[in-house]
Amino acid sequence: MGLEYSVLKISTIFVIQILFMFSFFQKKNYIVDNLHGLVDIHNHILPGIDDGAKTVENSIELIREFQQFGVNNFVCTPHIMHNYYDNTEQTIRNSFSLLQAELVKQQVDNVSIDFSAEHMIDDNFEEILANDAVLPLRKYHLLVEMSFLQRPLNFDRAIQNIASAGYFPILAHPERYLFLHSKFGKYEKFRKQGILFQANVLSFGGYYGTEVKRVVNKLLDNQMIDFIGSDVHRMEHLKYLKEITLPSKVLAKLEPVICETIEAFL
Repeated sequence: MGLEYSVLKISTIFVIQILFMFSFFQKKNYIVDNLHGLVDIHNHILPGIDDGAKTVENSIELIREFQQFGVNNFVCTPHIMHNYYDNTEQTIRNSFSLLQAELVKQQVDNVSIDFSAEHMIDDNFEEILANDAVLPLRKYHLLVEMSFLQRPLNFDRAIQNIASAGYFPILAHPERYLFLHSKFGKYEKFRKQGILFQANVLSFGGYYGTEVKRVVNKLLDNQMIDFIGSDVHRMEHLKYLKEITLPSKVLAKLEPVICETIEAFL
């Protein structure tokens, strides 16, 4: 009995060791290995203009870090947010020109940058839209966000006005609006209104919490994510991003979204 038990115990330990070694040597699916060629359509790398990069040196550091995993194309999207970041095309263009000049000065090659904005749907948004003072992504898309606390009262009207102005509205990081998590049907309603969804890469790694991670995966499972972006503000975000690993089945669902983002905005 004692000998049989010892043999069984040794066999069990051996199997556990083999399984551990197998799992240890399995290739990890780092998300950054799948972002090569991505056009990052949501980031805050323009210097000194919002809660993103503070200096042009910070901007260059972020871009160089992006280049390490093959992201060289950026549409910079600083906030336009009334009473917080009252940016205009001119303030954004000034910051953009500063970054352009520094890229040339430091001979940072193979980088393409453009600028747009992340527009907060607030009490000032519709006036900006009516005055043709919005900054679309490339030509036809408009990146918008809303308060994380509640949906603005003028949200539906603003979306209708965006469409009437000839733009396709893209809602930034829909997974981060916690007040929508218990009302998943609202996401479906948004889709029927013609709203496109841009998810944050960081959400898939749980940077904003497990609940946001759950919702972004549910949106992905339901084929409700159109585009992906980094929403990077600072180096901390990129360091976290480089450590994110995903199951192969999630990456397989995410790959068409990455390809669509490249195709639509390259």
